[in-house]
Amino acid sequence: MDKWIALVRANMKDRKVTQDKLAERLGMSQGGVGHWLNKRRVPSLADMNRVLEALGLGSLEVALDIRRKADALPVGPQHYNPYFRYPVSDWKGVCELREERPAYGAARFELTDYHAQGEAYWLPVVGDAMTAPSGLSIGAGMMILVDPAIDAEPGKLVVAQWAYSPQATFRQLREESGQLYLVPLNPTYPKRLFSDDCRILGVVVQATAKF
Repeated sequence: MDKWIALVRANMKDRKVTQDKLAERLGMSQGGVGHWLNKRRVPSLADMNRVLEALGLGSLEVALDIRRKADALPVGPQHYNPYFRYPVSDWKGVCELREERPAYGAARFELTDYHAQGEAYWLPVVGDAMTAPSGLSIGAGMMILVDPAIDAEPGKLVVAQWAYSPQATFRQLREESGQLYLVPLNPTYPKRLFSDDCRILGVVVQATAKF
């Protein structure tokens, strides 16, 4: 609930949408919206998603992760945790972000508790360029969550694309001797100088593996 409220408030501020305006879009009273945003009342799942739609965030959806008693520590009643879901893209679709968000078609979604600042999407990791012999390692088959609205700073993992290349790449942005490089975590791959011909498509904010 807190994350949903934070997401709604942030987007209301960015879009200059007042509670009155949001209530008008939802066909309800300003007081009703205020109750939700101040946690005096808990909106239904359907109402949470109606609010996201009204703010132009139709690509997001609040879902529920239902855990059995056996999965909860300590043992207790069922826990209902609000999650966001984001579409799974492919590397070709990501490259289309140069002009506009790609069409995902019959979309597949994955859940996370991360609420994005931009239009986030999941990507499957391919190859072993980000598989390290020790420390941080992100291997093939894992899923990475990419947020295009996060600032790309040295040390961040990023998805980038050179202007002359149809293929995006997943690397770590590093600064060395005043220069920025895109560096693989696998030392057997070469690093590349980050230049004006390269565009950051998004910052990786999560990586997950399924077994």
